[in-house]
Amino acid sequence: MTTLVVGANGQIGKQYCQQAHSNGIAVRAMVRREDQATWFTERGIDVVIGDLEGEMAHAFDGCSEVVFAAGSGPHTGPDKTLLIDLHGAMRTIDIAREKGLKRFLMVSAIRAEKPLEASEKMRPYMVAKLAADRYLENSGLSYVILKPGPLTDEAPTHGFTDSKEDSPSGSITRADVAYALVHVSQHPAFENRSVTLLNGERSIDELLG
Repeated sequence: MTTLVVGANGQIGKQYCQQAHSNGIAVRAMVRREDQATWFTERGIDVVIGDLEGEMAHAFDGCSEVVFAAGSGPHTGPDKTLLIDLHGAMRTIDIAREKGLKRFLMVSAIRAEKPLEASEKMRPYMVAKLAADRYLENSGLSYVILKPGPLTDEAPTHGFTDSKEDSPSGSITRADVAYALVHVSQHPAFENRSVTLLNGERSIDELLG
């Protein structure tokens, strides 16, 4: 069983690949360019070239699960948000279904279901996330949607909550999002749920059950 990681060259994607590989999970990192592959091959991680805006169906062959950790990034405009966070996610869902993959793990965003409550700059991103989440929920695929709060680059705490009231920081480290993804990958029976992720005092087992 191999997990395809779409967006593997991103900050969460890289940390997930490294943590998953260290935990004995077979992962295949999908990157856009050959020069991005070196980081993964040096660590013994399988890598494939694929493009969310181009050819990528071949990357799914032999995989049983997808982690979608791709994002257009904070320095792009609404055009890339549509192409990557919305259409790229929808294409990934469609190919996963066509190829018969078992489960789809989506990295979404906290309160994506209420995009008009976000800042004006963030609203297109939240709308894209909301639409992609709904598309996944209605795809017929088994899914897990993780909705992290504001992301930080601090060291992981391995402590979680799904409530802002119980989160002293009101945020979550990227490393902890990757850690939660690894936990879900290790538990194939965990499916068809959406989970808010913030740093708090609970273990990942307590949070996800």
